[in-house]
Amino acid sequence: MSHIDDEIRELSLELYQTYTKLQELKKQKEPQPVKNYEFLTENHKPIHLLDMFKDQDYMVVIHNMGGKCSWCTAWADGFSGIYPLISKEAAFYVSSPDSPEQQAVIKSERGWQFPMVSIAESRFAKDMGFQEGTSYFPGLSVFVKNADETISRINSAPIGPSDQFGVLWHLYDLLPNNPMS
Repeated sequence: MSHIDDEIRELSLELYQTYTKLQELKKQKEPQPVKNYEFLTENHKPIHLLDMFKDQDYMVVIHNMGGKCSWCTAWADGFSGIYPLISKEAAFYVSSPDSPEQQAVIKSERGWQFPMVSIAESRFAKDMGFQEGTSYFPGLSVFVKNADETISRINSAPIGPSDQFGVLWHLYDLLPNNPMS
C-alpha cells in the first residue's frame, strides 16, 4: 500500500465519521411548522402540500432548479431510479420553477417516474431557503403530516457536487477525465 492509499483510507474514514455526526445532529432538529402551500401539477391542477402526502405520514420534496440545469436533471435521473423504493416509505415529489408544460416535456424525455409540481407562483422555495431573488438552489426538504393535519419540515439538505444524493458524482470523481470538473 502506498502513502496515498493510506491517506485516502484515512480521509474516507473521517468523512464517514463526519457524516455519522451530521446525521445525529439532524435527528435532534426541532420540527419547523410549514404552511399549506399551493402548487400546480403537471396537468395544471392546483394541489396543496397537505394533499401531496396522500396516505403517507412523511414526504420528500426535491427543490430542483428546472430543466435548464444539467446537474439538476442528473440528480432527478437518479431519483427516478429510486422512486419506486422511496415512495413506499414517503410521498416523493420534485418541485421546480418550470411551468407544468416544461415539466411534462422534460419528464417525458427523460422517462422520470415521480410526480412533479410547479412552484413558479409560490414562495415555497424562498421560504424553505432554496431561493434568493430570482435564483433557485437545489436541495431537498422532508416533511411530516402531523396528527392535527398541520405540516412540519423535519429535515432539509442542500444538493451539490459530491453530495451523498448523486451516485453519478462519486463515479465521475474516480475517472481521470471527470466531465463535471
